[in-house]
Amino acid sequence: MLCVKIGERNYIFYDNLNRAAEYIEHTLKQTDFTVQRHQYSLNSKAYYNIVAEKKGTVRPEEIMIVGAHYDSVLGSPGADDNASGVAALLALAHAVSPKSPARTIRFVAFVNEEPPFFWTREMGSYIYAQQCKNQEEKIIAMLSLETIGYYSDEPGSQHYLFLFPLKFFYPSEGNFIGFVSNLSSMQLLKKVIEIFRHNTQFPSEGGIFPLLHPRRVLV
Repeated sequence: MLCVKIGERNYIFYDNLNRAAEYIEHTLKQTDFTVQRHQYSLNSKAYYNIVAEKKGTVRPEEIMIVGAHYDSVLGSPGADDNASGVAALLALAHAVSPKSPARTIRFVAFVNEEPPFFWTREMGSYIYAQQCKNQEEKIIAMLSLETIGYYSDEPGSQHYLFLFPLKFFYPSEGNFIGFVSNLSSMQLLKKVIEIFRHNTQFPSEGGIFPLLHPRRVLV
């Protein structure tokens, strides 16, 4: 739906971006999550993070966020980056829907994560995180689903362009899920990988990188 029927979706292809938001919102509304739009304005246009929430039954004040961005980089339909992450987010939301989690769970589809917004205060995730901070919400973890659609058993299909030493520690085949966090989220990273490996035999690798934001695991 995102990469073929809708295609490139970003601030240039603004109508496509809104079509993607509508599709994600519609799909999430088929669960028993409470779904709403988190709107903000940028250059006289409205942009939307799509938020689906289920309150926890034991510790509702503790919130875990699972997120993925739905915009694509200029010139690309964004199949891997990041329609794959959105597909996983929607699948996870449907899987969790019939369950009663102890903590509050939010699935958030973020807008404007690609350039020229990347690493700026205009990113959808930054705007949303600022709102959570202002409301003094207790976010205990955030799992960011990013570019998880690529898979290959071919040797040399996995490269580490800007992180040269990693090639000595991680496989050269792009046939695994990578879990990445910073130092402060190390225990969270270990727990996530432990749960993942308990439930599936799919290959996985973990790594810790200091530059990532705190209490965040990149998948």
